[in-house]
Amino acid sequence: MATAKMSACKQCRREKEKLFLKGQRCFSDKCVIEKKPYVPGQKAKRRLIETEYYGQLREKQKAKRYYGVLERQFRNYYNKAVKRKGVTGEILLQLLETRLDNIVYTMGFATSRVQAKQFISHGHIQVNGKKADKPSYQLKEGDEVSVAESSKEIVPIMEAKESGGSLTIPEWLEVNLDKLKGKLVRYPERDEIKVPCNEQVIVELYSK
Repeated sequence: MATAKMSACKQCRREKEKLFLKGQRCFSDKCVIEKKPYVPGQKAKRRLIETEYYGQLREKQKAKRYYGVLERQFRNYYNKAVKRKGVTGEILLQLLETRLDNIVYTMGFATSRVQAKQFISHGHIQVNGKKADKPSYQLKEGDEVSVAESSKEIVPIMEAKESGGSLTIPEWLEVNLDKLKGKLVRYPERDEIKVPCNEQVIVELYSK
């Protein structure tokens, strides 16, 4: 399972954005970025010279950290997006949005993408009734996602279910939180994807 070496809170501070990597904590007054809205490090408050490349790099890093993928994985998603018909940046985000770990989080079965990765790796999640243990599993339209029957009483999943009631489920998903099951109805359109990054800038970076 891909993991980042930098702590979740430092990742948000580095990008000067809430990336919602720690679940409910990000919505509370305990969120570190509210108290320290500057990048971590001894020279954090020094003014940086922001070149075009620096801006492109930051957008890419922001997207990678938001979805919890590493550089090689992100590059592979970009390469897949280039080969498909349509707007490359939008397709890139669709591929990332329809990863199993992101879907499990968006459906409210986990309080964060990191927790969603753990649930999947531990065999608690099923796709179309069969165990899926890869967080990067790519879902297709019509695929059904559910929590395994034997895992529904696990405390972290019960807690996620309880907090999931406050989530706004996007229209491209169907979710029955009581039964801990849902369905990918269709691929999301760009205006339905809430990732805080400019995908066109990322495409420009990789196109050089």
